[in-house]
Amino acid sequence: MSAERHFWTVGPDRILSLDPFAIMGVINATPDSFSDGGQFADAEEAAQHALALVEQGAAIIDVGGESTRPGAHRVDAEEQVRRVVPVIARIRMRSNVVISVDTTQAAVAEAALEAGADIVNDVSAGTEDPALLPLVARRGAGLVLMHRLAPPGEDSYSDRYEKEPSYGDVVRSVGDFLLARAEAAMQAGVAREAIALDPGLGFGKSVAQNFELVARTSEIAALGFPVLVGASRKSFLGSVSGRTDPEQRIIGSVVAAVAAYGGGARLVRAHDVGAHREALLVAHAVLRGAGM
Repeated sequence: MSAERHFWTVGPDRILSLDPFAIMGVINATPDSFSDGGQFADAEEAAQHALALVEQGAAIIDVGGESTRPGAHRVDAEEQVRRVVPVIARIRMRSNVVISVDTTQAAVAEAALEAGADIVNDVSAGTEDPALLPLVARRGAGLVLMHRLAPPGEDSYSDRYEKEPSYGDVVRSVGDFLLARAEAAMQAGVAREAIALDPGLGFGKSVAQNFELVARTSEIAALGFPVLVGASRKSFLGSVSGRTDPEQRIIGSVVAAVAAYGGGARLVRAHDVGAHREALLVAHAVLRGAGM
């Protein structure tokens, strides 16, 4: 097992501390995201919300212009740029917070980096656009590689599968994929220290498979890269809590984040930043008290 790394290189001259953790606040500049679609379609409102998340404790703001919820329609690069660049530019003018762009397209990533973003958060792990990994390497940006089973249009919510996705051992399968994609990124010139891995909770996994991934986060962390988890408000949480409204899944989201943190995840993607920060601070104190 590789020693835990307490930092993430997110730019040529920028290092983000992961000690004890870093929270990535979510800004969906989209009309159709599963939880907050349409709330931040206006660039100024989105930027104001981003700054509020920073006040609550977000170390990273993740801006996306294409919904990745199951069944979502694809959005071309030009429209994504129209949605995300004004938001990123406004945030950067007012804050030095680390900014990531949630996209699978190199053209969107490049425009976002030019506008002031630091990280490219790619839910396809560099498989959708062959130009993305070389772009990240050239720019020295941070990179998130996520596992998914299929693109949004071919996927289903975790609690709505007619037949459970077949993996054998879901954690081993996800880990093998992420390690292979990290190696591909490094072969393209991305620095190892710039890469973070996301097991893709809710993306092509059943309810049980998602909970298994959370419970076995330590095995993903053992790959030697910072681990980002994004359980926030997702349907697999509601399947056990009974909460059908995503905005009412805060407690479940926090519990999943704390469990993953106990397994070594040091990056948490969340809509409700303040609640996650408070819970993670307590979890950190407990682990420290246990000598962990």
